[in-house]
Amino acid sequence: MIPTTINKLQSLQFLDLSNNILKGHIIDELCQIRSLSELRLAYNVFSGLIPRCLENLTSLQKLNLSSNKLVSHIPHSIWSLKDIIVIDLSSNALKGKIPLEISSLRALTWLNLSNNHIFGNIPPTIGGLQTLQSLSLEHNKLQGSIPESFGSIISMEFLDLSQNYLSGVIPKSLESLVHLKYINLSYNLLHGEIPSGGPFTNFTAESFVMNEDLCGKPQLWVKPCKKGSGQRSTKGMLLIKCLLPIMLAVIIIASCIMFLKHKRNDANDSTNRDLLSLEMPVRISYYELLQGTNGFDECNFLGRGSFGSVYKGILSSGQMVAVKIFNIDLEEALRSFDAECTAICNLRHRNLVKIISSCSNVDFKSLIMEFMPNGSLERWLYSHNYCLDFLQRLNIMIDIALALEYLHHGSSTPIVHCDVKPSNVLLDEDMVAHLSDFGISKLLGEEKLQIYTKTFATVGIYGARSLHARHFFSFLALIFSFSHHHHSTPSLPPEAPPSSARAKGGFTYANTVCFKLLDSGAVGDGEPVFDIFPEILCDFIVGNCRA
Repeated sequence: MIPTTINKLQSLQFLDLSNNILKGHIIDELCQIRSLSELRLAYNVFSGLIPRCLENLTSLQKLNLSSNKLVSHIPHSIWSLKDIIVIDLSSNALKGKIPLEISSLRALTWLNLSNNHIFGNIPPTIGGLQTLQSLSLEHNKLQGSIPESFGSIISMEFLDLSQNYLSGVIPKSLESLVHLKYINLSYNLLHGEIPSGGPFTNFTAESFVMNEDLCGKPQLWVKPCKKGSGQRSTKGMLLIKCLLPIMLAVIIIASCIMFLKHKRNDANDSTNRDLLSLEMPVRISYYELLQGTNGFDECNFLGRGSFGSVYKGILSSGQMVAVKIFNIDLEEALRSFDAECTAICNLRHRNLVKIISSCSNVDFKSLIMEFMPNGSLERWLYSHNYCLDFLQRLNIMIDIALALEYLHHGSSTPIVHCDVKPSNVLLDEDMVAHLSDFGISKLLGEEKLQIYTKTFATVGIYGARSLHARHFFSFLALIFSFSHHHHSTPSLPPEAPPSSARAKGGFTYANTVCFKLLDSGAVGDGEPVFDIFPEILCDFIVGNCRA
């Protein structure tokens, strides 16, 4: 290890500890040597993170940390070293994206980030590095196209972008790099014509092998590029002219048939068809999730449950989502994933959290859900920084009741959530409540409905004694269940009245419970709560019980 007393060498300008077997972390004491202009620690066994304090070395011009075991993201402090000339971080296990701020390194002549796990697009701002002579980004996980701005790096002599996932065409602007002596774009997904002007007259086939669909000169071992439409045969054009009217006629006839069939259906069939023909689930790859969550970075972490974790992410379309990742090492988590997929596949309701898509393979399972910016109800109930007034609480309870009513009676197969609690109630930007987490839900066929209603009082739902004794599962039980979790006042009655008072005393007791549940912060000044609440409660609870 590097001794911590090295910070006493305040006049040290050059430090080279390369080609040793030094282990441990790169110590922060190095950042205290303000006069240091060159730091070489290559070919050692250093592990851990690159120190963020490197930004304190304002005189640093050359930094070489290559061929170690450094991990995590490249700290932003690296990109704030205005006078740095050489950066070599190759052959480590670094991840993350190349930031747009790289354009601030105006003096940079050499940048080597090869053989890491860098992902995302190459930022177009890199074209502002007018003094850059050598750029090595090979053997990473870069995506997107090669920026046109590369043509502005007039000092470029060496460019290696091989063994990535770059797509698109090779920019014609690279022909203006008159000093370019070496280029390697092999093992990517590039297509289109290989430029033939400028320095490209001297490059060989090795620079372009193993791409998707490149074309150009025969000496580059690629197929010749196709010419314009003038080369097409007369027979082919005649065939297109004959087929086009026939295809248009078929499309028009099919459209008329579909329109007439649609008009004959009644309003209910039309509504059902509209619901079933909602947009198909978006196909989202693991790589898009990795990129959208910045490699599942801790700054995007939202929470952790029994079966996995939830991260905030942004899809390539710009949509903000919540990514629920299941712990595949737990058998219960796999069952939870299957149960949640089964439960939500055909659900459509404004008070249920929308599942946008899923991503599943042998070693990774996740659900991509609609992001709820106001978090969970639990945070609003039990945190001193948040406060809900009476109307907000009432609206939230109505939202959840509507969601439960839909699950029980509105879907083709009745679904019982089994885990209704504040942490599973999420709030959108308008404070509309959405029910989430169907990991232990039950799907009920007609023959199973009575059996399960006798047992649900012990599965994630608070059951009053009188309801349990009658094996009765209805909205009254759900109101007791949600109220039990929804309020934190110590005066909450633990049980309903005995069965002898079911008929008349049940509703009176429900009113009493609801009034006792109101805490001092739930009602604003001047709100006529006690005038409207019994009437609302009667319509809401008793009406559903009778149904």
